[in-house]
Amino acid sequence: MAQRNEDNAGIRYLNPVTVEVKKKKYCRFKKAGIKYIDYKDAEFLKRFLNEQGKILPRRITGTSLKFQKKVAQAVKRARHLALLPYVTDLLK
Repeated sequence: MAQRNEDNAGIRYLNPVTVEVKKKKYCRFKKAGIKYIDYKDAEFLKRFLNEQGKILPRRITGTSLKFQKKVAQAVKRARHLALLPYVTDLLK
């Protein structure tokens, strides 16, 4: 057992071990002062969809509750008008 502890003490890494620092999430709508989310802007709404076409949750995007509801409503309207697909294999 003593042999094993001595081996671990001599381990050196080529690159220093990095510790990931989490960036603070923020609501991009509050920061930019956006009040209205346009359902006709499909390219903007695609930022809030994953590859399968599902709406990304707040914990991923950092959007506030108020604007997450508006984003969801805009995505649903865009889907209804066939500006965005309901389901897809690879959206991006």
